[in-house]
Amino acid sequence: MDKLDYCQYLLSSQNNYTITNLAEHLPKLSHDQINRYLKTEKIPPKTLWLNVKESIELDDEGYLVFDDTVLDKNHSNKIELVRKQYSGNTHSVVRGIGVVTCIYVNSKTGKFWVIDYRIYAPEEDGKTKLDHVEDILRNVVFHKKLPFKRVLMDSWYALGGRHES
Repeated sequence: MDKLDYCQYLLSSQNNYTITNLAEHLPKLSHDQINRYLKTEKIPPKTLWLNVKESIELDDEGYLVFDDTVLDKNHSNKIELVRKQYSGNTHSVVRGIGVVTCIYVNSKTGKFWVIDYRIYAPEEDGKTKLDHVEDILRNVVFHKKLPFKRVLMDSWYALGGRHES
């Protein structure tokens, strides 16, 4: 297992983010091996990008897809970054960790790559989800220089992020 495997698992898993579930999908690794790995590794957005950039199949007609999700931590009282926030999955306020993701989609092949993410922690950095989207978009345009034709995101982003709190 490497950083890219774990990042892709977290960002693409729909409802079960447990180490046990990951171990069930990676038969060569045990729960304990994954747990030891996670205790020693940090996977910042830059590391994700460095691990994925060479595998991206560029497309002038490509898309950038921005989405936010809440990793449900309703039963966790001592995990850093857990806060009350709106979850589109449950259509209610839950305790969880908010994540804003950016996915690059090759429109011709249908392949996609998670290229960036930000943890939504306004108490820590003072940023809204819209601020994170703007930061990521600027980074894609001016630093990563990926070709794309469209930017796709949930309609609430156009409303100024009124569901952030």
